Amino acid sequence: MHRIFQERPEILTPIFQLLGIELPEKPTVDAIVSDVTEAKPMARYVDTVLRVSPADGDAFLLAIESQEKRNPKKELSWPYYVAYLQSKYGLPVLLIVACRDRATAKWAAGPFDCAARGWTVQRTYPLVVGPDNVPVITDERTAAEKPAMAAFSALTHANSPHVEAILEALARGSKGLSPEDSDFIVQFMDAVLAGTPAGEKWRKIIMTFVNYFPGRGTVMERAYLDGKAEGEAKGEAKGILRVLEVRGLAVSDEVRERISTCTDLDRLNDWLDRAGTVEHAEDLFDAAPEAPPSAPERG
Repeated sequence: MHRIFQERPEILTPIFQLLGIELPEKPTVDAIVSDVTEAKPMARYVDTVLRVSPADGDAFLLAIESQEKRNPKKELSWPYYVAYLQSKYGLPVLLIVACRDRATAKWAAGPFDCAARGWTVQRTYPLVVGPDNVPVITDERTAAEKPAMAAFSALTHANSPHVEAILEALARGSKGLSPEDSDFIVQFMDAVLAGTPAGEKWRKIIMTFVNYFPGRGTVMERAYLDGKAEGEAKGEAKGILRVLEVRGLAVSDEVRERISTCTDLDRLNDWLDRAGTVEHAEDLFDAAPEAPPSAPERG
């Protein structure tokens, strides 16, 4: 979930509004090295680190972590990230934790204390975005105006009953974007939701909505056309094998594999036409005989 903050930093303004923190529109945002390794062999990496430079204020760092479940080790590493980054860059640090599970979000809010004998030396308050404060965006117009936020809404609510409606709104809203932006949305969502029920829903939805992108060459359209062509090729191959079997011709494993793996529709159509007349299955692959030349017209 943290990757969207790197790829689409315009999401920071609405996210900060959700958290009740003012952030000017269109600040300058730069990704910086997220390696916070202090000494080997222990290597530490923040998911995403951004330097935010508002036009009307002082710069600060934003450390962003995506958290799928409660992890007590983070109660120690998050304060370390904040202290290390502040020491290294000399800038104040805010920590955002993105969650899609309510129980995890509640735990991630902290605070996490470093204390002894009744005295608190350091207290860390992460800012948390999750199902309780990220809006469910199911409106096509809103998704078109704020596609990054709509994508983040889908990621945050991926495990909720609302996810299909959010994904449909995102797909519909993407029809008005440039091919590059719609490609980003399709690929990003496909990668982040891969292997999940929400990911399967997204793939079905983008195939359904491909008609909104005719001739634009988007990933969505290319995926649909590739899938359609593959389906047609399999259907042709199945038909050729069926004709050969009905005619009682022996079909070797080599012939079956060559037919089944062919993706050239023109060649498959030719084989299908010839499957009803060849004497042996192997004859399909022989070049078609040329038609005899026609007799010259007499004057």
